[in-house]
Amino acid sequence: MSTYLDFEEPLSKLEKDIQKARFNEDMSASNILQERLIKKTEKIYSNLTDYQKVQLARHPDRPYAMDYVKLIMRDYYELKGDRHFRDDPSIVCFIGYIDDTKAMIIGQEKGRGTKVKLKRNFGMPHPEGYRKSLRIAKMAEKFNIPILMLVDTPGAFPGLGAEERGQSEAIATNLFEFSNLDNITISIVIGEGGSGGALAISVADKLAMMENSVYSVISPEGCSAILYKDSSKIEEATSSLKMTSKDLYEAKIIDDLVEEPGCGAHRNKKEAATFIKEYFLKSVDELSEIDVQTRKENRMNKILKYGSFEEENNDE
Repeated sequence: MSTYLDFEEPLSKLEKDIQKARFNEDMSASNILQERLIKKTEKIYSNLTDYQKVQLARHPDRPYAMDYVKLIMRDYYELKGDRHFRDDPSIVCFIGYIDDTKAMIIGQEKGRGTKVKLKRNFGMPHPEGYRKSLRIAKMAEKFNIPILMLVDTPGAFPGLGAEERGQSEAIATNLFEFSNLDNITISIVIGEGGSGGALAISVADKLAMMENSVYSVISPEGCSAILYKDSSKIEEATSSLKMTSKDLYEAKIIDDLVEEPGCGAHRNKKEAATFIKEYFLKSVDELSEIDVQTRKENRMNKILKYGSFEEENNDE
């Protein structure tokens, strides 16, 4: 059963009316309502506020990493364990084929249903998750296999055990190692990209975001609590953070925007998966034309430009 956010309720009502018309075999009414639904969908999704985009990024029906693995990869095989402590289910790693291209996928997985969410730790990785992703990335580098990274986490797990096992060190090591990989790396924020937990698998030749995804140093809730001392100012905090895909593309933090279906990825998972697959294959083709050393230099130059700005001299 589909879940509807508060601003999506008009769509829910129209879809119920369409089902009722079809049940009564009133195709004329069904067609009219279908046209209304299309127009209403376009109107709602073309006028989303920044906080509504955050809500979409966290939508319970939004496709997760495992959904995309099953939709775009064939002959896939899961790779587990960090060879130091244990396997972390909040990060999943697969080898297989995307069309005819051999590839590896590293993704953050939130899980569905209470039991699976607890197993996946709600998509918040422990240090062993990041060490697993680095192990898989190094394996891909050895055999020159391109990597697709799917970012979707509220942040790295901040628990005592994670800190004891070196959470910050694991993230820092990933940032360093991923910036220097020889093979092609492409990272896409598919939902919620939170803080260093997202950054640890975001360093890549190309960093893209799906249209309704978000990417920030802190959640809007955390920002409003710390800066405004007022939890009711979440929408103001969201706008201030500039965390939407459009904001980050304009700021040149990300390289590309990945299209979503007009009704959002959560309403058409197959089409959303097709957009991701096409972006990955196109990027692999483009990056394959560039020699390894140039790609690594381009990757590093891009990282070093983050946060740079120019000041105008008005002292005249």
